[in-house]
Amino acid sequence: MSRPFERCFAWTVDHPRLTVLVVVIVSGLATLGYLAPETVRRWFVAVSPSVSESPPTAAPRPAAALPDVTPFSLTDADVVLVIESPDLFTPQGAAALREVVAALEQLDAVESVTWMERVPMLNIFGLREPLLPPEHASLRQFAAAREKALQHPLVGGQLLSADGRTLLLLIKLNWLFVESDADCTSRLKETACQAAARFPGVSMQFLTTGRVPMYLAFIGSQRENQRKYQIIGYGMVGLMSLILFRGLRAVLIVALAPSLGVFWSLGCLRFFNVQDNPFNDVVLPVLLSLVALTDGVHLMVEIRKRRAAGLAERAAARAGISQVGLACFLTSLTTAVGFASLALAHHEVVREFGWSCVLGVGLCFLAVITTIPLACSTPLGRQVHVGLDRGWIERHLDRIGGLIALVLRNARRVALAAIVSTGALTALTLQLRPDERRSSALPSGSEAVMALTHMDRAFGGLELGFVEVTWTERVDATAPEVYDVLTEVHALLEGEPLIGSPLSIRSLLAALPGGSSSAERMSLLELLPPPLKRAFYTPERRQAKVSFRAQDLGIATYGPVFERIEAGLAQIAAAHPDFALELTGAAVHRWRNLYQIVVDLRNSLGSAAVVIFGILMLAYRSVRLGLIAVVPNVFPLAVTGTFLVLMGQSLEIVSVCAFTVCLGIAVDDTIHFLTRFQEERRVAAHLEAIQRAFTGTGTALIMTTVVLLAGFATVLSSDLRDQRVFAAMGGLTIGSALFGDLVFLPALLACFGRADSPGLFRRGGKARASVVHTEPLCTGIAAEGSEVAPPRDDAARIA
Repeated sequence: MSRPFERCFAWTVDHPRLTVLVVVIVSGLATLGYLAPETVRRWFVAVSPSVSESPPTAAPRPAAALPDVTPFSLTDADVVLVIESPDLFTPQGAAALREVVAALEQLDAVESVTWMERVPMLNIFGLREPLLPPEHASLRQFAAAREKALQHPLVGGQLLSADGRTLLLLIKLNWLFVESDADCTSRLKETACQAAARFPGVSMQFLTTGRVPMYLAFIGSQRENQRKYQIIGYGMVGLMSLILFRGLRAVLIVALAPSLGVFWSLGCLRFFNVQDNPFNDVVLPVLLSLVALTDGVHLMVEIRKRRAAGLAERAAARAGISQVGLACFLTSLTTAVGFASLALAHHEVVREFGWSCVLGVGLCFLAVITTIPLACSTPLGRQVHVGLDRGWIERHLDRIGGLIALVLRNARRVALAAIVSTGALTALTLQLRPDERRSSALPSGSEAVMALTHMDRAFGGLELGFVEVTWTERVDATAPEVYDVLTEVHALLEGEPLIGSPLSIRSLLAALPGGSSSAERMSLLELLPPPLKRAFYTPERRQAKVSFRAQDLGIATYGPVFERIEAGLAQIAAAHPDFALELTGAAVHRWRNLYQIVVDLRNSLGSAAVVIFGILMLAYRSVRLGLIAVVPNVFPLAVTGTFLVLMGQSLEIVSVCAFTVCLGIAVDDTIHFLTRFQEERRVAAHLEAIQRAFTGTGTALIMTTVVLLAGFATVLSSDLRDQRVFAAMGGLTIGSALFGDLVFLPALLACFGRADSPGLFRRGGKARASVVHTEPLCTGIAAEGSEVAPPRDDAARIA
């Protein structure tokens, strides 16, 4: 390594007091983040421009005044209690239902319960008649009531399933009296079960779902996994490190860097209030610890070799950091670039995760270059090389040394295979199609997921979508054409098997007795109660909407459905020029964002790849080496993408994160190999430099891969599908990256890397060519893998 770089990274050994001061200052700042992060947040607010300094904005145009009426809603519920029973329309079943509702409403945390007996009357002048008969009614009356309930537009398909066996209770919570998570989930279910138990002849099953239970299920699993998998992951990494290093002191020193790096990162993240990001909770600590561990292993392997060669503690530490410091810096820089590319995503969680990783990688790099050399230069590093000769990898590295000879003898074939296989696998990866499910973010087998699945079967889904209908001023709010357009929208939605229970003002008007013409139906508008009419119809704004249910089958499944609906809406709008129709709702928005997810992946991966390989070109001062590095780093991503295609998986937000993260990590091994290759080219011929780079970095590459695989494997047992997918993709990518760096990269260097000078390792501003080659590329490789001898001075240096 050139002297400027040597001095740059050796300061941690040359100035130990300064190093200790840096560690203490950063540790104190992180501790402040754990204890009182608001002090720093207030400082950020104090230095930011005040609201009064912002330029004045135009006053918003006043909206049309609306009557003081609270619209009836089938969606404004915090908890949905799903009741499944064959006895709903029986005397005992009706009594049990009323008892369950009464028991729930007695809870302080429950504000109201909406169910089929609480829906508004359709006729403002009618008398309220319960949909459930009294307990003393006959079975015939209950059978008639069941048919009537199924025909009711607000009950059938909305609160009561088509088979009459599943009923929904929409519960709104009084948050002033909610004292624990159980008040929103288990206590509601327990109360309902206790009330139903008073009727032993009635069979009822209860499940809770909805906005609040789903959120609590997600957060609860996050908190549990955060503790469990950090303990398991760190324990597994420590065990694997102990097995590989065969020395307790080496393991303790190596573990010190990732531990401090994670501590610093999580503490400093609290200043930005992003510590509750779902990826930051579980994935980030394990990920940062593994990133720091890879550089730490490379550094420790080098220091142990120097100690085993007879250097003193401080000299070995200085030589080690001087040897691999630049490579560690480049790996951290390229990894941070990969993470920073996630900032291009439109999903806020992904953006926060990307910037959190950038901060964490920087702090972990600082922890590696300060703590490990500092600890090794003290008496703690006196016996750090003990066990080096007993290491499993060191003892067996010579056996796989034949691999590099085989690769170099067949460099043309291996290089061609690398390029062709990478291209073919990349083409397969491009077959990935985007998708997203709500249940993917929830624990597998949780009650919320079970209820969601049951509602898909019974009601056509929990999630609602809408068709927004607006008209111009030329159309009167009570014009028959409004009814006609809504009727056509209903017919379009009902023609789609995956669309459930369309509901609008047209459904309510059609349920009223009267004439069948559009004009006669619209004349019945005044008979509807204002809260019910306002739920789907706003004449002041010339708006109406049609709601429908969508199942949690994946947005990719609904893509063709929504496309057909939009095409049908365009035809309806063309037939009615004064009307505009728009497909909206959460499911629709996710479908529209799927294309954006693909764009995010392309932009983040593309920009990260360009920047990373640009950095390598600048670092090694070689366009050729930068291009060579493309194949062994795209190959593992293509392998992972092909695996997803073959397993029938889709491209999701977690996949976007995993691909980008894996690119940043996979390039690390390539950088260490290329850095050692450039160093060896100063004193050895071309093919011999490749062999030396292989033997010099092989131990650390295999060690880091084994440790990374152990770390990712611990997350495979998570009950969150997204975390399992992330871990599987990470493990597969890291394993493939090792193959690419130990097989494909040497072959590519043998074929295409001869013409380059040693890049960063220049002296006096001029590159020293290690060998003068006149033969074409990929020639000069003998059957035994030998090469033209190096110049005399280099040969002496080798000796």
